[in-house]
Amino acid sequence: MLSAAVLAVLLAAMPAPDVPRPDTLSAAEQAMARAVDARTADAIALLERIVNINSGTMNVAGVRQVGDVLRARLDALGFTTRWEDGAPFKRAGHLIAEHAAHGPKLLLIGHLDTVFEPSSPFQKFERGPDSTARGPGVIDMKGGDVIMIVALEALKAAGLLEKMNVVVVMHGDEEHEGEPQALARKALVDAARGAAAAIGFEDGSGDVRTGIVARRGAASWRLDVTGEAAHSSQIFKDSIGYGAIFETARILDAFRTRLSTEPYLTFNPGLALGGARFTLDAPANKGSAEGKNNIVAERMVVQGDLRTLSPEQLERAQRAMRAIVAQHLGHTAATITFDNGYPSLPPTDGNRKLLALHDRASRDLGLGAVAAVDPGKAGAADVSFVAGIVPMIIDGVGLAGHDDHSPQETADLRSLSVRAKRAALTLYRLSRDAVPVP
Repeated sequence: MLSAAVLAVLLAAMPAPDVPRPDTLSAAEQAMARAVDARTADAIALLERIVNINSGTMNVAGVRQVGDVLRARLDALGFTTRWEDGAPFKRAGHLIAEHAAHGPKLLLIGHLDTVFEPSSPFQKFERGPDSTARGPGVIDMKGGDVIMIVALEALKAAGLLEKMNVVVVMHGDEEHEGEPQALARKALVDAARGAAAAIGFEDGSGDVRTGIVARRGAASWRLDVTGEAAHSSQIFKDSIGYGAIFETARILDAFRTRLSTEPYLTFNPGLALGGARFTLDAPANKGSAEGKNNIVAERMVVQGDLRTLSPEQLERAQRAMRAIVAQHLGHTAATITFDNGYPSLPPTDGNRKLLALHDRASRDLGLGAVAAVDPGKAGAADVSFVAGIVPMIIDGVGLAGHDDHSPQETADLRSLSVRAKRAALTLYRLSRDAVPVP
């Protein structure tokens, strides 16, 4: 538990906010903001508790245990909760919570798992010398889950939650999604139908002055190339051709020259194996190859990723890559296959409108402006699965920090109350003002 002395130091280290605008905050909204402040110590204690539970994606019991802790908090708020079993898609499953009311439906998205499996040496929550804390998943995204809980508890304390229609989906496999993907994300897609707005509580850019209205999707590709096996002294002859490695080099360089300047489009060959023969463990992205300096390589394989900002950009890039692959050098052949992975979250007027509402809430609370993150700095996330279903979406409103997915993953604890207040006020105003979706 956080001691009173440590809490006093933490709060003293917080930068002075702008002066709240009491003329724009109702009495209930002011009570909600005070309720967030009153829960700061409990929120950090909750964060420490769930960070200390290993919930690497493949640790099914650990993911369930984190879900049980947060489920109890949602039960206490009057949500109807259930656990979506993940056995059909080979994962722990998801926590689903519903708070039914007649207002516009609001979808809140989080995840319970981390990239740190039980074999990782990085396992425990540790407070830093200042207002920071280091730990596995502390910002990605257990901190965001706690901010979501604190915002809902503050709304309840202020008497505002009762009339709000809120659905929470916390996945157990965001870091390594289950298969088939459609089944692993079915609960989220179903929950999104009819929602007026969706908010993702990922950590985003780590800057409390920002939010996310667009995310690039993450696809993968595999290039398989074959050539004519021969003695190296015969390469380039009409009867032998160029071999698998030269053909692969042609293709990759053509990808670079034709596509590398398009905004927000990136692609990267992450693994390449070639020679007389190779073995490949595709899911693990590892393998070995054999060959000799004096033979023309017969085979080559390359695996890589592809990131795009919209379905249209994805389709355009894949079409161009297929056309490049089809232009074979002599006595070679090549095929490329794609796995579209995570979809994109394109920037839309609705997303920008929701960020503007979030910005207005922040300003009214005296917490400063909130601007959009450059999509090039926003990776793939679960919120993208509801793009095209929910008319207004933002993400990246979780706990700020740095170095997620590494043993240096560190949270700025000062951002917890800031982002919880913003989230709570945004949700309340959406529930009050948004038009329900038929």
